[in-house]
Amino acid sequence: MANNKIVVPEAREALNQLKLEIANELGISNYEDIDKGNLPSRVNGYVGGYMVKRLVESAQKQLSQK
Repeated sequence: MANNKIVVPEAREALNQLKLEIANELGISNYEDIDKGNLPSRVNGYVGGYMVKRLVESAQKQLSQK
């Protein structure tokens, strides 16, 4: 049971879109329809890891513009 909570609920759709984009970049088609429990943890970890990487890069760009 995941207890990760989205701090800004309005961002949920954007985060889901980012997840799908990254899965496609990694060559995982139909990620939204796949039972994530049947995927190896390494695959799910790649998607989550790249999401974090992209979010950090985005935040760094925003901070550098201030």
